[in-house]
Amino acid sequence: MQVPAQFQYERAASVDHALSLLAKYGPESRVVAGGHSLLPMMKLRLAQPEALIDINDLEELAIIRVEAGQLRIGAMVRHAALLDSVVAGEHFPIFHDAERVIADPIVRNRGTIGGSICQADPSEDLSAAFCAVRAIAVIRGPEGEREVPVREFLLGPYETALAGTEILTGIRMPIEASASAYEKVDRRAGDWAVAAAGAAIRLDDGLLAEVGIGLTAVGATKFVAREAEDFLRGGPATDERIAEAAAIASRHCNPFADQRGPVAYKRSLVATLTTRVLNRALARWHGDSREP
Repeated sequence: MQVPAQFQYERAASVDHALSLLAKYGPESRVVAGGHSLLPMMKLRLAQPEALIDINDLEELAIIRVEAGQLRIGAMVRHAALLDSVVAGEHFPIFHDAERVIADPIVRNRGTIGGSICQADPSEDLSAAFCAVRAIAVIRGPEGEREVPVREFLLGPYETALAGTEILTGIRMPIEASASAYEKVDRRAGDWAVAAAGAAIRLDDGLLAEVGIGLTAVGATKFVAREAEDFLRGGPATDERIAEAAAIASRHCNPFADQRGPVAYKRSLVATLTTRVLNRALARWHGDSREP
C-alpha cells in the first residue's frame, strides 16, 4: 500500500486566507483542489509537501462569465462545468472540443482548470488550448494581482511562472471575432494524448490576420507552434499554405519515442492534426456546419 509522507492540512476560507497559509507554511506547502495530479505523486512520494492548503471552498474562483468584453474562467471551475458552459462554447468552441477528450467523467467532475494549468504536464490538453487562444493567467500574491500570458506562464515541463506565495485565480480571454478547434489522438478514450493540436484563427479580407496553434505531448516549446503561426499570419488560408504550416509545425516540435509510438509517427500526427484543426476552425469561421 502506497502512503504519502506526513503533512499538515488546512482548509482555506478565501483567497486571502489561502495566501496567508502559503506564507505561514512556506515553500514546502502546496495548494490542492481536485488533487488528481498531486495526490498520486504524493502516494509515490515523488512529491512530499509539508502542508496542503485545500481551496475547494473558494466559490469565488468557480465562475465562468463574460465581463468587460472578456470571457473569465475561474481557477476552481471543474472540467465538467467548462464542458457544459454555453457561453464558453459559444465564444471558444476549442474548450468544448478539448474537454470532451479529457480523462473520464469522474476526473472531469472533480478536476479543476487551475489545477490542470498549474501542473504544466507536457501532455496537458488545456495548456495547448489556452495557448492557441492566447489566454492570460490571472495571479494573486502578497503584492496584489498580476497577469501573465499563458504562453509565458508555462515555462517548461511541470514548471510555471507561479511563485510559491501566489495562487492562480483564473484565466481570461478577450472576446473578439475568431474561430477555434481542438483534436487529439490517444490510445483509448480519456487517455493522455499521443499527440494533440488546437488552433484559433481570425480572418480579415480573406487573409489570416491572427493565428494561434497549440500542440501537446510532442515537445513543442511552451505548447506553441510559433514558426507555423508566423508562416500563416498575413496570408490566405489556402490548402497549400495550411499543408506547409502543418509541415513546419511537425519539423519544429520535439517528440520522443515511448510506448505511445516512435518519433516519426508522432511528427506525422502533428502534421495531420494541425491540418485538421486549422480546417475545422476555418469551417467554423465560415459558418459551415459540415465541419471536416
